Amino acid sequence: MKYVKTLTIFLTLLSVNAYCQNSDKSKSSSYTIAYTSKGVVKIYSSDKEGKSNVKIINTNGDYLALSPDGKTFAFRVYLDDGKTWSIHTMNRDGTNSKRLTHAKNKWDSAPEWTPDGKKIAFAREYKDSEGVWQAEIWIMNPDGSERTQIESLKGSNPYFTPDGRIVFTSEYKDKKGEISIADIDGSNIIHLTDNEAEEWHPEVSTDGKQIVFMSDRDGNHEIYVMNIDGSNQKRLTFNNVGNWHPSWSPDGSKIIFSSTNKDKESHIYIMNKDGSSVKKILSHGRKATFLR
Repeated sequence: MKYVKTLTIFLTLLSVNAYCQNSDKSKSSSYTIAYTSKGVVKIYSSDKEGKSNVKIINTNGDYLALSPDGKTFAFRVYLDDGKTWSIHTMNRDGTNSKRLTHAKNKWDSAPEWTPDGKKIAFAREYKDSEGVWQAEIWIMNPDGSERTQIESLKGSNPYFTPDGRIVFTSEYKDKKGEISIADIDGSNIIHLTDNEAEEWHPEVSTDGKQIVFMSDRDGNHEIYVMNIDGSNQKRLTFNNVGNWHPSWSPDGSKIIFSSTNKDKESHIYIMNKDGSSVKKILSHGRKATFLR
């Protein structure tokens, strides 16, 4: 009888533990994202109970990138009626906005912090004196000083791996949309994709093992993922609208992205890293990124 009683207690405890684990898994994870809605920066937070709130920051801009210490955003702003794009920074609460780049009639966008927070890389696009379109990658200090072009890198959308290499959308074989990886000084360039499609906005997972990106290789822009060496390329979204600007969650389990419907309205969705459990979380938003 003592043995039966002990076994019954053990099985009861095991059942309770299993229930608690399953219950925890069923709860929504908490997360915070930054995004742009109708040109205004917003911060969206969701807690584990599914409650959420949105904070509006009275700053126009997009392509938000948070510094590794979590204190400062770098972002893009349109100026001169859209003829000039510039890189700015501001505190996480929207205060202390500073303009970092001032090149007139050039498009500076897609800022990204190095893993140590000591530099900001960004893309610069413009037509040269002969009318030829140029796509360059530059790097600078967080205060905008010591701006330097990484001359061997032709492309846009720079993003850093945890070990400090740079992943970007490259011009390769006269194609303007391939995903490549290189050392931060522009050496050792490796082209990870090679096809006729437009493949943009690569972002590296926090463990440095995978890259999520967007591609129109199957007819319209969808979200894809691949290993850091370019192997095992896999399509994650399947629909007839454009899916854009994917971003990893800090734990690597989720991906958010913007989807443009037939009415050209952009909304923000979240899914598991394997493409399952797609869910709309925000209306009228784009260029969302998880805040670590």
